[in-house]
Amino acid sequence: MNMSQCLRPRSIFSNTSRTIAVWVGLAALTAAAASGGQSRHINAQRLQGNLEKLSEFGRNPEGGVTRLGFSQTEMDARTYVMDLMKEAGLQVRVDAAGNIFGRRAGTAQLPTLLFGSHIDSVPHGGSFDGSVGTLGAIEVIRTLNDGRVTTRHPLEVVVWTNEEGPHFGISALGSGVAAGVLGPEILDRKDEEGLTLADWLRRYGQDPAHLTDARIARGTLAAILELHIEQGPQLYETKVQIGVVQGIVGLKRWKCIATGFANHAGTTPMNRRKDALAAAAKDLLAVRDVVREEPGRQVGTVGYMKAEPGAPNVIPGRVEFPVELRDLDAATIERMWQHIQQRFAQTDKEEGVETRCAVINDIAPALSDPSVQSVIREAARSTGLSTADMPSGAVHDAGEISRLAPMGMIFVPSRDGISHAPQEFSAWDDVANGTEVLYRSILKLDKQMNAR
Repeated sequence: MNMSQCLRPRSIFSNTSRTIAVWVGLAALTAAAASGGQSRHINAQRLQGNLEKLSEFGRNPEGGVTRLGFSQTEMDARTYVMDLMKEAGLQVRVDAAGNIFGRRAGTAQLPTLLFGSHIDSVPHGGSFDGSVGTLGAIEVIRTLNDGRVTTRHPLEVVVWTNEEGPHFGISALGSGVAAGVLGPEILDRKDEEGLTLADWLRRYGQDPAHLTDARIARGTLAAILELHIEQGPQLYETKVQIGVVQGIVGLKRWKCIATGFANHAGTTPMNRRKDALAAAAKDLLAVRDVVREEPGRQVGTVGYMKAEPGAPNVIPGRVEFPVELRDLDAATIERMWQHIQQRFAQTDKEEGVETRCAVINDIAPALSDPSVQSVIREAARSTGLSTADMPSGAVHDAGEISRLAPMGMIFVPSRDGISHAPQEFSAWDDVANGTEVLYRSILKLDKQMNAR
């Protein structure tokens, strides 16, 4: 309800119940104004301008961006973001995994409060995924500077490397290295152009031989926070302003190769074919069926198929495809995979092919810290914003770092629940609300954690 709605004579005089409702609304607005609950500290216009500028890096004609991790486009965007961090007075460094950190000193010798997100995208993705949390974190620092606010804890803004993972098939790569779950074994992985991860780290100015130097030591972090768009429809459809994340799903991804026999499409009888693509098609449907058979919110995806030799008059002899499973329960993921493997074995027998799968990405589910969730709720309440507790069906860097420190995430609505697409959009007012909640959450954590 806004003030103009409250003061419409028709609403006031139509009947007694409407009159009471209006005066209750007026009283609520007055109380909120008196408490300062509706005021914002962050500069919403400045934040929007920075986000719009960042969206120019990798912008697509149809909207959105293509800004893959480990690409020249992302390198250019990183330079822009690092300049913003330096302008905010942060001491900027890049670790051996390419993660960017900007530090603001605290007044006491305490563990660091870490917050931020990523700026890479999927191919033909949106302009808000990751970017909101990254530039929102920088805006928090600028707001603290504007108000000459000091904190007991040192603060660090982080920009994680290659969160999305199209290159090398590894999601949350930078945070995974920082958390100690990924190491030198990933350096030899090659992208579509034949470049290794080690090659790309050198382009980022890092020495691959020192990759493990990027690991964050236990005890050095007080907490990890991440602001992000929801990437789903719940907040948008229920008109709730802030999502308080209860936990982040686990993700397990396999690269599968079905091997048959490439042969002439016109001369090979149907009953003598060893068609790898036919087998892979059955495997895709098996993944879908097994996941649907489980009660719950788990999901399974086969994102692409690469058939070789790829000619219309040749039976495919080799097909590569990924299988990805996600759920908040690691045991559910393993149970589904066992059933999927059984279905694959049955298909191999029927089609005369062999299918082998190898794990290429394994991210454990991560639960948010209850005390951090409580701080986020309080911060939203103090801003006059509604909240809902909810799981995250998407993987986030904060989940990897939850192995090292208490974790919390703040969600803002995504229009129509669309993400990883050019139509991805979060209203600027929602972006500002989330950043304000991040600002207040940081100050509350600074006050409450490691209290002496």
